[in-house]
Amino acid sequence: MSTPVKVRLPPEIWVLIAAAFVIALGFGLVAPVLPQYAREFGVGIAAASAIVSAFALMRLLFAPASGRLVQKLGERRVYLAGIAIVAVSTGACALAQTYWQLMVLRSLGGIGSTMFTVSSMALIIRVSPPAARGRVSGVYSTSFLLGSLLGPLVGGALAGLGLRAPFVIYAVALLIVCLIVFVGLRESPVLATDSATAAPELTFRQAMSRPAYRAVLLTSFAGGAAVFGVRMAFVPLLVVEILEQEAGMAGVALTVFAAGNAAVLFASGRLSDRFGRKPFLILGSAICAVGTAALGFAPTMPWFLAASFVAGLGSGMFTPVQQAALADVIGTRARGGPVLAAFQMSADLGTVLGPIVIGWVADHTSFEVGMTVTGAVLAVSAALWLVTPEPSRIVHHEDPAHPDHAGDGIDPQCTCDGGPADAPVVRDGMAPTGRRAGYGKSP
Repeated sequence: MSTPVKVRLPPEIWVLIAAAFVIALGFGLVAPVLPQYAREFGVGIAAASAIVSAFALMRLLFAPASGRLVQKLGERRVYLAGIAIVAVSTGACALAQTYWQLMVLRSLGGIGSTMFTVSSMALIIRVSPPAARGRVSGVYSTSFLLGSLLGPLVGGALAGLGLRAPFVIYAVALLIVCLIVFVGLRESPVLATDSATAAPELTFRQAMSRPAYRAVLLTSFAGGAAVFGVRMAFVPLLVVEILEQEAGMAGVALTVFAAGNAAVLFASGRLSDRFGRKPFLILGSAICAVGTAALGFAPTMPWFLAASFVAGLGSGMFTPVQQAALADVIGTRARGGPVLAAFQMSADLGTVLGPIVIGWVADHTSFEVGMTVTGAVLAVSAALWLVTPEPSRIVHHEDPAHPDHAGDGIDPQCTCDGGPADAPVVRDGMAPTGRRAGYGKSP
């Protein structure tokens, strides 16, 4: 095995990673107080919960439009506009006088959130060196996780300021992020090509013809259903109703899951650049499947915490790597707004459907069966990757590091994955030229 080449990350990456940390920190600051804030307007529990659902629903519904905006306006404009919309709508939440005003403002925030999410993925892909995509995804995911964990802690420290204060603080932080990103990316030589040349577009139909993209969508859906949907909905119920523990222990279980996640997020992304995406996508999904299913059979709290940690380890192994695999599919130069939007929608759809479907299963059978079915969805995702070609071996004719033209311009006769519609597609890592598919490295 050849020694991996150390790739220096461009400064744009660190700007985006810092922005992600602040955004996650602020979201973790606002999310815990939102239902309680809604209750201040005299509504019931269901109505207060609907405020959270409205945000998620607008993210899901507006994702296709966000993809088209990225395609037409470019990543930076949509990114900045999305953050600005979330900042203004969040700040206005602090001034809301009625429940319905709060509902409308959070819905607008959901629209801005999906604009930010889709465009940030696009920006990360555009500025990431192809040989360091896994490493970048690992760092980015880790920064987001740390921000999410610290947010509630900061919120607890600021509890004395009242329920409206977190919205104002988050809004100000987002406006600062918007300014930093604008300045940090304004002179980017990587993104300057947007105005100089027409970036090739990757349509959803083209992406769906690639096995790796279909597998990424399933992994994204499975992760959304199991990690963000069923786990968040069922852990409190399992802890209180089955294990007969205090409600606070549910928070401990969620923290243990996050600890398992954080333990491997960065390493898995980095190592996938050297060993390929498939080992981590297969093993991570399988481990998360076992840990998730084990939650339903836990007889004691220590067992439950151990299962949570195992599930977190598995999730941490496949989460950043699936994003790197998505970048492998799209390539460095192409714009794939609808492709990215579908990736986000698959996770959001899993998050919405997971608790509903598994809740119905648990009602008609048991928690054990419900959690086993959830684990089975992850296992199916792992099985699909067994028969899917390695994504990191895909070659894009427009990539600047392509071995046939090394950034000297796009060769219209290039026969690589992502090339002309009638061009042969890379299969099993072997480019039609006879070279080993890659990014300019010797076979």
